[in-house]
Amino acid sequence: MIEKISLGVIIGNRDFFPDKLVGECRSDLMAAFAKAGIKPIMLDENETKLGGVETFQEAQKCAELFKRHANEIMGVLVVLPNFGDEKGVAETLKLAELNVPVLVQAYPDDLNKMDVARRRDAWCGKISVCNNLYQYGIKFSLTTKHVVHPTDESFAADLKDYVAVCRVVKGLRKVRIGAVGARPGAFNTVRYSEKILQRNGISVVTVDLSHILGAANKLTKDDVSVRERIQKIQDYSSTGRTPQDKLVQIAKLDVVLNDFMQEHALDATAIQCWTSLQQNYGCNVCTSMSMMSENMLPSACEVDVTGTLTMYAMQLASGSPSALVDWNNNYANDDEKCVLFHCGNWAKSFLPDIEISTAPILGTTVGEENTYGALAGRTPASSLTYGRISTDDTKGSIKAYIGEGMLTDDELNTFGTRAVAKIPNLLFNAYQFL
Repeated sequence: MIEKISLGVIIGNRDFFPDKLVGECRSDLMAAFAKAGIKPIMLDENETKLGGVETFQEAQKCAELFKRHANEIMGVLVVLPNFGDEKGVAETLKLAELNVPVLVQAYPDDLNKMDVARRRDAWCGKISVCNNLYQYGIKFSLTTKHVVHPTDESFAADLKDYVAVCRVVKGLRKVRIGAVGARPGAFNTVRYSEKILQRNGISVVTVDLSHILGAANKLTKDDVSVRERIQKIQDYSSTGRTPQDKLVQIAKLDVVLNDFMQEHALDATAIQCWTSLQQNYGCNVCTSMSMMSENMLPSACEVDVTGTLTMYAMQLASGSPSALVDWNNNYANDDEKCVLFHCGNWAKSFLPDIEISTAPILGTTVGEENTYGALAGRTPASSLTYGRISTDDTKGSIKAYIGEGMLTDDELNTFGTRAVAKIPNLLFNAYQFL
């Protein structure tokens, strides 16, 4: 579910342009905000000339307002109903010290209203404002159209995308991820820098897998917490041919993982699986991971911390669960299609035919009877947004890649959680994850 958010709003003004344009702008904005579910925080019409910002004194007033609501404001929308004052906007943002995403919008002129009474010049004013923001070191985003009226459909889309950016920025600055166990030795691809993440507000809480498994082994099938968890699992998914003793194992592990998350106030987890869980405990953790992801607490396997961080970011942007997938197989001879696959930890939202099963490939080495808890299901056709966040340790930075494609209903006869993706220039896009 997507939460409503508060945006700071700066309405730029310049005194030799018609003031009534500022008043009209307020009305336009309130209608757009009501439609988008946004709470605006902006100067009252009586605090400055129609609530606009032009002088340094007005910038101070607006900045003080923003500071009083700093805990609410997730982004700032700069609106230019006329040319606006480039310094007034920049000074407001500098003084407020919010460090949140900024979106700059400017009104278009009407060719039939280019007289002194209606002329805006916001096309030029937006360039000047953005130039000042760059000089001040303030990062900003632009609308799709250089100038656009708040009633335009493209502005509504821009506002929706911008609000998603605001949610992601706020969420990633305080996210707490649990790293359960050690990275499997063969999985160099999931290595990351915990220090780089922490520098950017992303906390990683570690725990040895033996502590989790030890606590799970102390529970019994008669414990109330275990019985309650079995019922939740059965309510969540068809259990297929899963034996009762394996359901107990899955439930005991799920109880301990949930306790660990609550104890440390975690937003997401990355859990060691291959192959320690199967060899030392006797089941897969996929069902638990799926349930967590479905409940907006994303979980990735093989201690892929930046993988689950990506899941969390996408979840914040979309307001719906995300999944970690393997770009696994070619799809026949189609260079724009591939098979997305996993043993089975995708959220239920992706799997209308979800069923608890086993992991046959893993089972060839650890015994298939030790892999109950994996899920099976096919994701139907839909739009697809994919991406990856990782730490570039050599450069000391975080990098990210995002792309779009489609999931298709093409025939696919295999097991596990699976889908077929169609992505233009597929191979080039796949290698962006390196």
